[in-house]
Amino acid sequence: MPTALDPGTKEGARALHQLETEKIGWLTTVTPDGQPQSTPIWFLWTDGEIVVYSYKTAKRNANIEANPRVSFNLHTDSGGGDVVSMEGTARFDPEGLRSSQNPAFLARYGDWLKNYYDWTPEYFEAEYPVTTRITPTRWRLE
Repeated sequence: MPTALDPGTKEGARALHQLETEKIGWLTTVTPDGQPQSTPIWFLWTDGEIVVYSYKTAKRNANIEANPRVSFNLHTDSGGGDVVSMEGTARFDPEGLRSSQNPAFLARYGDWLKNYYDWTPEYFEAEYPVTTRITPTRWRLE
């Protein structure tokens, strides 16, 4: 299984397109006692990594601190095809670009912040201040 996506292949090009256009992904972390925990997340595909902004007390933060191995998945098509599944290693990035200062994040989710939640980018950043970067270690594309 590949560790990087090849835009020259049909599967790689499709996966990259999905990473750039889909707004919801599923992140699975593992609790300290070994229970997998999956949650829907907002994400960015940036510089070959997944970037996630997490709520300040999200359980996934403690899970990642205890075990940085995670999986990330996008939705399939209605027949179960177009699989984009990734295993990776997560790390906190306290020096990373904050959500309210991230043009790609604001372009992707700014309308949702305003129209669905009535939040400002600054409010989101205060509530979701934990920046996590996930480096792929293996992809499954079908």
